[in-house]
Amino acid sequence: MVLKTFGWSFAVTALGLVAAVFYGGWTGFGIVAILSILEISLSFDNAVVNAGILKKMNAFWQKIFLTVGVLIAVFGMRLVFPVVIVAISAKIGPIDAVDLALNDKDHYQELVTDAHPAIAAFGGMFLLMIFLDFIFEDRDIKWLAWLERPLAKLGKVDMLSVCIALVVLLATAMTFATHAHQHGGAHVDKAETVLLSGIAGLITYMIVGGLSGYFEDKLEEDEEREHEEEEEAARSGKPRSAVALAGKAAFFMFLYLEVLDASFSFDGVIGAFAVTNDIVLMALGLGIGAMYVRSLTVYLVRQGTLDDYVYLEHGAHYAIGALAVILMITIQYQIHEVITGLVGVVLIAWSFWSSVRRNKRLAEAEGKAAGSDEKTEVSSGV
Repeated sequence: MVLKTFGWSFAVTALGLVAAVFYGGWTGFGIVAILSILEISLSFDNAVVNAGILKKMNAFWQKIFLTVGVLIAVFGMRLVFPVVIVAISAKIGPIDAVDLALNDKDHYQELVTDAHPAIAAFGGMFLLMIFLDFIFEDRDIKWLAWLERPLAKLGKVDMLSVCIALVVLLATAMTFATHAHQHGGAHVDKAETVLLSGIAGLITYMIVGGLSGYFEDKLEEDEEREHEEEEEAARSGKPRSAVALAGKAAFFMFLYLEVLDASFSFDGVIGAFAVTNDIVLMALGLGIGAMYVRSLTVYLVRQGTLDDYVYLEHGAHYAIGALAVILMITIQYQIHEVITGLVGVVLIAWSFWSSVRRNKRLAEAEGKAAGSDEKTEVSSGV
C-alpha cells in the first residue's frame, strides 16, 4: 500500500537528487534535500485539508490529482510562478525573466522579494476565508468545544466571514501604508497593491469555492434520488444525468484543490529563497516536496485516516488560519520559515493526540457497555 501510493514520490526523489548532483554537485544535493523537507513540513496541513476534499472524488479524479495536478503543482507553482511574478512586477517579458533567473540570481531574488506583499495578500486572504468558513460552521464533532460552540452561533450571521476578512485586509493595508509613510514613503504605492491583491484572493475563493460547493450540493441531491433514477433509466434506456453532474462536481473540486495548493505553496516558494536563489535547485527541491504532499493526501484518503482521527481536519484548518495570519504579517515583518512550519506541525500533532485520546475513551466506554450487557445476560440466564 505504501509503495503503491508513494512509489512515484520515491522515484521523483531519486531522479531529483541525481539531477541536483549533476547540476550543483554535493552542495546542490544538500540544498535540494533541505528544500524538500521544508516543503513537506510547511505543507502537511495542506495534505490533510486536501484529503478531506479528495475523499469525495472517485478513483479517476484521484488519479488526475496525482498526474495533471502534480504537473500544475511542480512545474506551474514551483517553476513557472516565480518567473511570472518577476515578469509582472518588473514589467519585463517572460524570456527576460527566465534569463534573469538563470544569469542574475541576486537581482531575480530581489524582484521576487519585492513582489512578496502582493503574493502574501492574495494567499493570506484565500487561506483566511477557508479557516473562517470552517470555524463558523456548526459541526457535530467539535475539537475545542469551548471556542467552536460560540463561533458556530456567530456563524449564523450572513457574510460574517467576508466582513472579517475584509477588515483584516483593510487593517493590514493601512498599517503597511502608515509604516511606509513613517520610513520615507518608499512603499506607499504598494499598500494599494496589497489591497487589490487581497481582494483578488477573496474573489478567487468565492468563485472557485462557490462553484465547487454548488456542484457538490447538486451531486448530493442527485445521490438521494439515485434509486429512482436507476429504475427510470433502466425503463427508458437513456443515460442518467448523474454522471455528467458528478463530472462537473469533481472538476470544480479539482480546480478548488489546485487553487488551494497554490495558496499553500506561496510561503514555500518565498521561504525557499532563504536557502537558495537558484531557480533550478528550488524547483527540484520544492517539486520533490510537492510530490510527497500529493502522495500523502491520497494515502490519508485510502487509509480512512480522517474518519479514524476525527480532529485532524480541525487541526489542519487551525493551521491554515495560523498560516493566513503569518502571511499577512510577513507583508511588513519577516518571520522565519521554521516558525511557520512548526506552528502547523504542532497544531496537527495536537489534534492527532486529541483524536487518539477520544478513540481510547470511546473504546473504554464500549468495553464497559459490553461487559454490562454480558452481566445482564448471565443474571437473566440464572
